[in-house]
Amino acid sequence: MAADGLAQRYIPALAVSCLTLLPQNALAATGLDGAAMRWPYALPFAGLLLSIALGPLLFPKIWHHHYGRITAAWSLLALASLVVFAGGMATLAALVHAMIAEYLGFIVLLFALYVVAGGILITGDIKGTPAANVGILALGTFGASVVGTTGAAMILIRPLVRANRLRRHNTHVVIFFIILVANVGGALSPLGDPPLYVGFLHGVDFFWTTRTIWLQTAIVAGLLLAIFAAIDVRRFRSEPPPDDTGPAQPVRIRGIVNLVLIAAIVVSLLASAMWKPGIAVDILGTRLELEDVVRNLVLLAIAALSVWLTPDEHRQANGFTWEPIREVAKLFAGIFVAIIPVIAMLNAGHHGAFAWLLSAVTEPNGAPREAAYFWFTGLMSAFLDNAPTYLLFFELAGGDPQVLMHELSGTLASISMGAVYMGALTYIGNAPNFMVSSIASENGIGMPSFFGYFLRAGAVLIPLFLLLTFLPLAPILHWH
Repeated sequence: MAADGLAQRYIPALAVSCLTLLPQNALAATGLDGAAMRWPYALPFAGLLLSIALGPLLFPKIWHHHYGRITAAWSLLALASLVVFAGGMATLAALVHAMIAEYLGFIVLLFALYVVAGGILITGDIKGTPAANVGILALGTFGASVVGTTGAAMILIRPLVRANRLRRHNTHVVIFFIILVANVGGALSPLGDPPLYVGFLHGVDFFWTTRTIWLQTAIVAGLLLAIFAAIDVRRFRSEPPPDDTGPAQPVRIRGIVNLVLIAAIVVSLLASAMWKPGIAVDILGTRLELEDVVRNLVLLAIAALSVWLTPDEHRQANGFTWEPIREVAKLFAGIFVAIIPVIAMLNAGHHGAFAWLLSAVTEPNGAPREAAYFWFTGLMSAFLDNAPTYLLFFELAGGDPQVLMHELSGTLASISMGAVYMGALTYIGNAPNFMVSSIASENGIGMPSFFGYFLRAGAVLIPLFLLLTFLPLAPILHWH
């Protein structure tokens, strides 16, 4: 059941995050006329998301045993509607595109990150004191922009859970970990968070976010750490003194070779983004690029090296199993089928069912409403995942990276911050959120439900987002 929980919770956020690996023209390659679609075509995807959110709450036994069949049913409904709408060949082309251009690339990246991070073992006695917790959260927040939110979260969540397992009040520790390490901390580089990698693939300079939104990120992260410290100190003082009997074991990092392999993953992603040999194979309208094939092979080789070079006892001590990644892989196919019509309608822009979005983020004179870009990008990121949401608003803002980095830099900053920061509002907002929650639950920490987490995270984050909206923190933002 633990493996089931990890897979079913991790699926929704991961499913659409694979868009980070698409070539620039990939989303337009489905051949579907999104402008002719209406909102009912999005119902299978909405039904699938609701099933994932509510299934474990309303019918947990049925969901844990049959979530694969439930997912398949929604995806088949989406496929059937596409066959009626566009015909068999267009539907087949869209399916091939989803599996080859979207699913394959991200599942390989996810597999490599999961395997390599699972081989890093931090041992020793770390006491769950406020000082130690703040230190781990600060380290993870800083490291997320270097090794990615998934990498930082997977490396540090287990030591954090072990340190706080015996505390009476420990749920808030994991909630703040999700907010800071799995989301906000990844705002300063394309390696940090999937939506920023999307921007990088579409021409945004690698260090643009570092230069542009470092102040906002530092203020938000600093305030979050201060709020956490105040809450943790208060709750720590209300608990009985920790049991300090026995000699303390020094903190050690084992499986250090995997840190090198994480660096190799980072290098392979950068290389695939910059190397464009122009060699590809066309499969029913989908271009399978040589750089994508090479990147996937390199990532698989890195994962194999991790398994070979890491002692088995390190993964056993981490509670590492293969079942979650197997289940994630099985469910991915259904998720990507269900989202095909949604992406087609989003790509239709002015002419699609979501044309109202363009009006909502644009002044009558055509100027962008930066606060609207921030909130719409953010709220959609929380419930649709932040990578495709970023790309949607990137295109709505014109899609020209040079214009967005200069004349419309405030707009791009708004899109970037909304996608990254508000991905922390729900478990499905960003890839690592549900995985962190699942690992914590497996280790005895009582994590809130989908809506319980949303209420707790929102209570902390919404005031900070209002601060960003009404009190611009840098000249780059002109929201007044």
